Amino acid sequence: MKIYRYEQNPLLTPHDVKPYHEGFEVIGAFNAGITVYQEEIIMLVRIAERPLCDNPNIVKAPVYNSCTSTLEIYEFLKSDSRYDFSDPRVIRKTNQEKWSYLTSLSYLRIARSKDGRHFTMDNEPFIYPSNKLESLGIEDPRITKIEDSYYIYYSAASQVGVGEAMVSTKDFKEIHYHGMIFAPENKDVAIFPELINGRYYALHRPVPCSNASPEIWIAESKNLLHWGNHQHLLGTRTGKWDACRIGGGAVPFRTNKGWLELYHGATEDHRYCMGAVLLDINDPAKVIARSEYPLVEPEEEYETNGFFGGVVFSCGALVEEDVIKMYYGAADTSMACIEMDVKEVLDSLTYY
Repeated sequence: MKIYRYEQNPLLTPHDVKPYHEGFEVIGAFNAGITVYQEEIIMLVRIAERPLCDNPNIVKAPVYNSCTSTLEIYEFLKSDSRYDFSDPRVIRKTNQEKWSYLTSLSYLRIARSKDGRHFTMDNEPFIYPSNKLESLGIEDPRITKIEDSYYIYYSAASQVGVGEAMVSTKDFKEIHYHGMIFAPENKDVAIFPELINGRYYALHRPVPCSNASPEIWIAESKNLLHWGNHQHLLGTRTGKWDACRIGGGAVPFRTNKGWLELYHGATEDHRYCMGAVLLDINDPAKVIARSEYPLVEPEEEYETNGFFGGVVFSCGALVEEDVIKMYYGAADTSMACIEMDVKEVLDSLTYY
């Protein structure tokens, strides 16, 4: 199958973004939700900023204090045996998988484009942490347009876990907050763009801590706020590109064969690729076909090297006639775009 990477890739890098916080550096501009508003492509980018530190023996962690509406900086000595600093993204207590703090704070900022290749970044955040459930940052947005409203949902991180929160807007100026729609531990939500037999559907990714892997589920709602009838949709596959964990990527879109969902899968060594699953047009809880092999793998330098290398991670796609324009985060650092043909993607799948 042919894929076309834009010559301008990466389209947006940390060097293109001025830090919002004084004394911080931008380490990531990635995993953006994508939509079109008034003939302009909106890229709602996850911006990760890290406090500058001139002492190599100290690791800093930014935390938003919702009581005082201020950003606080905690400092940890690398020599403190109570903490594990081996992962540059997180600070964990020793001999514990769960993390206590993040080493950067993420928020969402708009980049705009007329041609989909050259983007201009807004100076201010569009969505910034605003409550105690977002104290460690907000990440990885998706955007679903339904009628004249744009529903924006994202991972909200705090000391009580990571859940999925949602806001909506009609003009990308005023925001209406709807609160958390999927409680921790959950993320990678993707809401279908229309009613199906009188109900809304959403993909989501719970994180079991018992005997299962992070896999894709599907849920129903009558109002986009309260979700039920949760069903397991798609599982990991031993020995394949999606063996360790999987999650929804871009918002599902209609094709002549069903709903096409671009989803990410990771191996045990944390290599993230992008594949596809085809769902029944009238019953999206029914899987019709799936990628046996990844559609897109981290191959280019900007995909293999970065803050967390070996990652292709899509949060948004635009479909124009038979062309999929998949915007994706590369190496947890930058934004890039790939074009694929809808028919070729459908033909590449293994049908059940």
